[in-house]
Amino acid sequence: MRKYLAQFVLIVFITLVSLPAFAQAKTSGKPDAGRPAAAAQPASAEAALPKPKFNISRFKGPIGKRYVLPDGMILLVKEERSLPMVTISMIIRAGAVDEPYKKAGLAHLTAALLTKGAAGMSAMDISGKIDFMGASLGVGGSADYAVAHLTVLKKDLGAGFSLFSKVLIKPTFAQSEINRMKKDVKAGILREEQSPSYVAQKAYQKMVFGGKSPYGRPVEGTAASLDAITRDDIVSFHKEFYVPNNCIMAVVGDISPAEAKGLVAKYMASWKRKKAPKPSIPAPPKMALRRKYINRDVTQATILMGHVGVARDNPDYYKLYVMNYILGGGGFVSRILNTIRDNMGLAYDAYSYFDAHKYSGAYTVGMQTKNDTAKKAMEETLKIIKNMKTAPVTDKEISDAKDFIYGSFARRMDTDSKMADLLAQVEFYRLGLNYFEVYYNGIHNVTKKDVLDVAKKYLHPGKMDIVVVGNLKAAGLK
Repeated sequence: MRKYLAQFVLIVFITLVSLPAFAQAKTSGKPDAGRPAAAAQPASAEAALPKPKFNISRFKGPIGKRYVLPDGMILLVKEERSLPMVTISMIIRAGAVDEPYKKAGLAHLTAALLTKGAAGMSAMDISGKIDFMGASLGVGGSADYAVAHLTVLKKDLGAGFSLFSKVLIKPTFAQSEINRMKKDVKAGILREEQSPSYVAQKAYQKMVFGGKSPYGRPVEGTAASLDAITRDDIVSFHKEFYVPNNCIMAVVGDISPAEAKGLVAKYMASWKRKKAPKPSIPAPPKMALRRKYINRDVTQATILMGHVGVARDNPDYYKLYVMNYILGGGGFVSRILNTIRDNMGLAYDAYSYFDAHKYSGAYTVGMQTKNDTAKKAMEETLKIIKNMKTAPVTDKEISDAKDFIYGSFARRMDTDSKMADLLAQVEFYRLGLNYFEVYYNGIHNVTKKDVLDVAKKYLHPGKMDIVVVGNLKAAGLK
C-alpha cells in the first residue's frame, strides 16, 4: 500500500531517492519503541546529542556543479569516472499540478507518449535504437513534474543524447499511439480498482486534498477524464511546458561540464525558451474528523488515516523525519508497528509517513488487519499518536532513529542513476548544492524537545480523514 504513489509514475527510478517523503524502510532488531516514552531522563541527556555513525567528511562541499544555460535550462553535472557510462535525469515542470482538472491525466499521458514516436521515428524505431546501444530511456509523469531518464555507454553518448533530445523536443503524438495509450491506461485503472489498497488510497487522497487538487486524484486520471483529452490538448500541453527554461538536467558519470554543455548546444539548439504558466493549486478542505467506509467482500480491512501535512520546503522537515521514524516510519522499531502488531497482534502491517510534495503534503497512517479487529486497531493507533504529542521520546529512540537515518543515507546515491535523480530533485525542491551537509546537520541537531514540539504542531489525531475498505458488517462499521 505504501507503494501506491509509485503506481502513478510510469518509471520507478524516481522513487529510489525518496526526497519528497519520510516513509522510512523497515528495520529488524528487538524494538523497545512500543512503550510510551517516559519523562524520567537525565537532565543532561537533552543536551548530549547522540554521536552519529556517519562520516560527514564524505559529503562535505557541493554535490555537483550548477550552470544556468543561455536557454534558461538548469544544468547540474557530477563527474564519476569509474565506469564509461553517463546517466541523465531531467525534470520537466509538467506534472499533474499543471493540467486542468477536467483533463486529469493529461500530464501523465503526454509524458508516456514521448517515446512512442518522435522526429519521424516510430515507437519501435526508438526502442530498437536504444536496445542496439544497450542503453535505457524512459519518461514518466508524477504529480509535481515529469521526468526523463537516459543511461548510455560513453562511446554512444552522442547517439543516445541525440535520441533523448528528439524524444523531448519533437514527439509525434500519433493518434494511433494516443488511442493505444489511453486504452492501456484505462485497463490499468480497471485492474487497480480490484485492489483494496488502491481503492483506499484513491478515496483517502480525495478526502485529504479535495477532488479538484492534483494531489487528490490519481496521476493517470480517470476513464472519463482520459476520454476528454484530445490530441490538440496533448500537443498544446507539450508546447507550453516542455521548454528548456522549465527543465532541470542532471548529468552524472564519465563526462565533464564542458562536454555536457556541448551536448546541449549541439542537439538542443532548436529548443527555444518560453515562459511557462505557473500552477494554481486549490486549497485542501479544512481539517476535520471525516470517515469513509467502503464495503468489499474481503477477509482483511485496509485502513488509512491522516490529514494534510507539509510541503518539502517546510523548515521542520528534518525534525518531522526523526519524529516519524520513531512513531511509524521505522518498521519494527517504530511505536505503531511494535504496539499494534507485535504487542497486540491487531495488524499484519502498520506504518506512518509524511508525503511532502512541492506545494503540499499529507501525513498518513496505514495498516491492514482482520475485519473484526479494525475498530480496535484504529483506536489503539490513535492513542499512540496522542501519546506522541504528550510525552518526550527516549534517548534510545532518538539515537536509534538518527543512526538508521545516517546509515541509510549513502544508499540513496550508491549508483549514478540514483545520484542523477537526487541532483535533479535537490534543484527542483531548492535544497541547495550543500544538501548533504544540510541533511546531516538537520538530522544531527534534532533534540527530544524538537520531536515533541513538531508532534504537537503537526499531528492532529482528532481531525483525521479515515478510510476503511473491508467487510463492513464483519468490522462492525456503518
